[in-house]
Amino acid sequence: MALPYFQINGGTRLRGSVRIGGSKNAALPIMAATLLCEGEVILHDVPRVADVKSLAELLTKLGVNIEWRPDNSVRLVVRDEMNCDAEYDIVRKMRASICVLGPLLAKRQKAKVAMPGGCAIGDRPIDLHIRAMKLLGADVELVSGDIVAKAKKLRGAEMFLGGPYGSSVLGTGNALMAAVLAEGTSVIEMAACEPEVVDLANFLNQCGASISGQGTPRIIIEGVKELKGCEYRIIPDRIEAGTFMIAAAITNGELELENCRLDHLMAFIDRLSAVGVHVERKDKSVTVSSSRRLEPIEVTTQPFPGMPTDLQAQLMTLLCLAEGNSIVTEKIFPDRFLHVAELSRMGARLHKSGPTVIVQGVKRLVGAPVMASDLRASAALVLAGLAARGTTRINRVYHIERGYERIDEKLRGVGAEIERLEDGIE
Repeated sequence: MALPYFQINGGTRLRGSVRIGGSKNAALPIMAATLLCEGEVILHDVPRVADVKSLAELLTKLGVNIEWRPDNSVRLVVRDEMNCDAEYDIVRKMRASICVLGPLLAKRQKAKVAMPGGCAIGDRPIDLHIRAMKLLGADVELVSGDIVAKAKKLRGAEMFLGGPYGSSVLGTGNALMAAVLAEGTSVIEMAACEPEVVDLANFLNQCGASISGQGTPRIIIEGVKELKGCEYRIIPDRIEAGTFMIAAAITNGELELENCRLDHLMAFIDRLSAVGVHVERKDKSVTVSSSRRLEPIEVTTQPFPGMPTDLQAQLMTLLCLAEGNSIVTEKIFPDRFLHVAELSRMGARLHKSGPTVIVQGVKRLVGAPVMASDLRASAALVLAGLAARGTTRINRVYHIERGYERIDEKLRGVGAEIERLEDGIE
């Protein structure tokens, strides 16, 4: 079967302007939260990526009427509340489908959600989601690969949502969405502090919820009887922004990024600055360029406000061209190194030991046929292809289309020689 792939002729300096789209990781739980709302919800800056389309398909089956508009806005209205079953055929496509668990349980008193799928980046258990639902008063059991939760009434509770690798973004979101309609006060300790969690809480508050403390490890939710629809704009995608910052640096180019929030990327920008990448805020945009010499660094991924795990693969690609040895340690998903073997095919010198990779800088990368293994690894290979001498062919680009909207078109718009073709074979 013919499959899409990217073909990149590297070595071109990128120059021009790129508009960063809305955050995929914020849009997904906010779209799921519309299950809680009476009346219409209009969301602006919703990226048309594969994960969002998959969730829209799931929401449609759950009774939500969805109208896509040309300007990347979406109108959502719940028309039918009978179905409480998030089926495996859709949920298997992406892990974020788990975020319908909380709102279904809170609004319809029942949820049946298949165990989620997604990228192969290591173990990501859903025990924190189940713990939160149980503490709020639900009966939860696993039945033939499905999470089945029931509760005639949810009641506020205090819950600790810390896991072996820190807090859970999706787990915090699920707890938030279930607790907003629970009776009484709920407290989430060790809540995820990521901007996407803050965006979800802000959306819920605009719909009539009473949430405080978002952006801190302690979130307090006062339950309300109902939520109304609203009009809301999704925050910019900080991971897309970081990816394009590296695209500018790795090609020794200069890009102006519109719709970019630097306050969501402070730890990442600190590491870029240490490498020799210049990030300058202007009135309504951000300009990114780099020094000719890239310095080696040490970097460790951490929960927000630390270095994002979703930018680890892309930053490692840049460090492949630094003059010296860098050390990259992954503290969120210790197995998230599937890109290492593919970058090595392009001439990178990478030595993995447990959750750490030593990156020995080389003078250049060389184009080669490579295989994308997950969403962010795909982006790393695109970046490597942009910098490499010769032609790079990236198979399985359906991974990158899960989280980047028209990345090939955006890159062509700033000078990259990249084509999306469809006669590749896995």
